[in-house]
Amino acid sequence: MYLAGSNRTGEAGFAPVAHWPHQYLDEGPCQLLVTSPDQRIRIGWFGDDFELWKISAAEDAFSAPRWTATFNHVTPAEMVADLTAALVQDYDEAIASDTPGRFLTGPTVPWRDTVRPLTDAGWNLDAAAELGTVEIIAPDDQAGILIDRRGYGSDRTTVELWAGPPGWGTRAEATFTARAPSHLIAATAAVMAKSTPVVRERHQVDRRMQHLVTMAPVASATPIAEAQVPRAPTPLDVRRTAITQAVHRAARAPRTAADLRVMAAQSRSTGAAQKRTGHPAPATSTRLPASSPTPRRGR
Repeated sequence: MYLAGSNRTGEAGFAPVAHWPHQYLDEGPCQLLVTSPDQRIRIGWFGDDFELWKISAAEDAFSAPRWTATFNHVTPAEMVADLTAALVQDYDEAIASDTPGRFLTGPTVPWRDTVRPLTDAGWNLDAAAELGTVEIIAPDDQAGILIDRRGYGSDRTTVELWAGPPGWGTRAEATFTARAPSHLIAATAAVMAKSTPVVRERHQVDRRMQHLVTMAPVASATPIAEAQVPRAPTPLDVRRTAITQAVHRAARAPRTAADLRVMAAQSRSTGAAQKRTGHPAPATSTRLPASSPTPRRGR
């Protein structure tokens, strides 16, 4: 999953917060802003930017962010979804208990507990990491988590999740600033240890990554139980349907004067048959010529 790249829609990342207020912005780099009902948690989608996602939490709607997490344009939205799902759970618990919320607690456990989902999955400590840093590497050497314990300041980056070879279209990066809660980092890291496959169109996987991943066609048959559950169309569904209908209309439309004459003659013969017999003529299937000759112009 961590090598699948982004599908450029962000739908998976927004799914856990579908019931939160959405603001579609026409101006500025942020195209969609989703907030908790009290606006303490903010999830921004920057569709044309290098940092595709910016997620933050504050003590109230008017305060500066206490911490920030960013995900670049290569990061799979499925990774973002585990963070947004954890934020929803924290927020619901805070409202139910009338407390500030775990999403504002800050780092609360040692770094070993933060990366436990990865070490339990067989990720290994990199002995060559720089002094003052800790790095855990995936068994395939294509992903890792870097914890930087150097320096001071609440806005500095302290945790970075990465996947893929270095490069503009190949390296996924997620970063958390110093006061990000440990359990939220762990939730985001945990999804990288999962082997669950994700759906991508072939062109969405960078050609430089295709030798590193396993690709298999998705079965076209829809399970009956799933087919019985109606689903609201997404913006991507609407665009695909419009394109498909336009192609079908173009395929059915006559393209030359000769085609029109053939169709008119068929209509007249069908009508005459109905008048003679008093019954509808049987349906016939006539294939129009693939390319009708262009009539010559008289002088």
